[in-house]
Amino acid sequence: MPEQIGVGIIGCGNISAAYMRLAPLFRGFEIRACADISEEAAKARAAEFGLRAETVDGLLAADDIDIVVNLTIPAAHFEVSSRILDAGKHVYSEKPFVLSVEEGYRLAEQARSKGLRIGSAPDTFLGGSHQLARHLIDGGAIGKVTGGTCHVLSHGMEDWHPNPDFFFKPGGGPILDVGPYYITNLVQLIGPVKRVAAISATPSPERTITSQPRRGEKIKVETPTTFHALLEFENGAAVSLGASWDVWRHSHSPMELYGEDGSLFLPDPNFFSGDVKMTMKAEFSDAFPAWEHPMSVVNEGDGDNGVANYRAAGLADLAQAIIEDRPHRCSLELSLHVVEIMTAILQSGEDGRFKTLETRCERPQALSPAQAAALMA
Repeated sequence: MPEQIGVGIIGCGNISAAYMRLAPLFRGFEIRACADISEEAAKARAAEFGLRAETVDGLLAADDIDIVVNLTIPAAHFEVSSRILDAGKHVYSEKPFVLSVEEGYRLAEQARSKGLRIGSAPDTFLGGSHQLARHLIDGGAIGKVTGGTCHVLSHGMEDWHPNPDFFFKPGGGPILDVGPYYITNLVQLIGPVKRVAAISATPSPERTITSQPRRGEKIKVETPTTFHALLEFENGAAVSLGASWDVWRHSHSPMELYGEDGSLFLPDPNFFSGDVKMTMKAEFSDAFPAWEHPMSVVNEGDGDNGVANYRAAGLADLAQAIIEDRPHRCSLELSLHVVEIMTAILQSGEDGRFKTLETRCERPQALSPAQAAALMA
């Protein structure tokens, strides 16, 4: 097995630039080529980052590509990932990697039959702050987790995204778009979910784009944009999740977890780092372990605007797992369980009934500071 795995990207939209820009932070893989349904888009990204532009068919046939990153729109994820597997290449998909459990099972069987792997974003749970929270929970700092709250609330994508249409169509909406960050982090911290229930709403049947270059255009909303969900975990914890694109402003914390002996306050799991706070019983505590995690280091922006951005960490872990013949953390099993949680929330929002889940997964292996350093270039 080579010490560096060749990677190609299908889908050269906004998110592709982040993967291409941040890939050199990691070892174990090299992005070599990109493709898009628009050959001009592929050529532009290739020129920007010194890559080889390919057609989709050309990239899938390329001998120097072992993993293909699927950055197409969610509605195309299943078809494109299936083509990647048919070509004999491993898949790493943007979230959500499929839009139904049935699609996930079909890809899983396809991958198994060919001895290939499927990985999927989000990988932000590998960030230093979320791994610190994992370390504290695993060490019993707050006792058994018994409950929690999550809130991801904003006014939606039409205010900033240049082409926000797909966010408001089936396969979009806040649960499938931003929900994966929150739900994946909950699963890696607490474990698998047993059942869910939800209320959903679509307060605005139409949206007006206020971003450029399409300012003033109207979008028909075809999927709910507000959810209030309940998640019951296998360990008995009960967590509420509020996800909405109908909120101008709020003061909720992104994520709070309540244990028998204290509470944890976590930063936004859409990002790799931020402040973690903990109480022992009712009093705030600074009894944190020494925690110099590489994926907590600010690497973009500066001052108050600086952020730790390590997108592609999951891809790096997949590449190194293939080389080392070990499980990868952003696994198919984890991603499929999160997909079922999300689709069950959507279904419960429609019929008002609790949904018991069929899939389950083990928590992904924690990523210690030393293990994170081993992923870095």
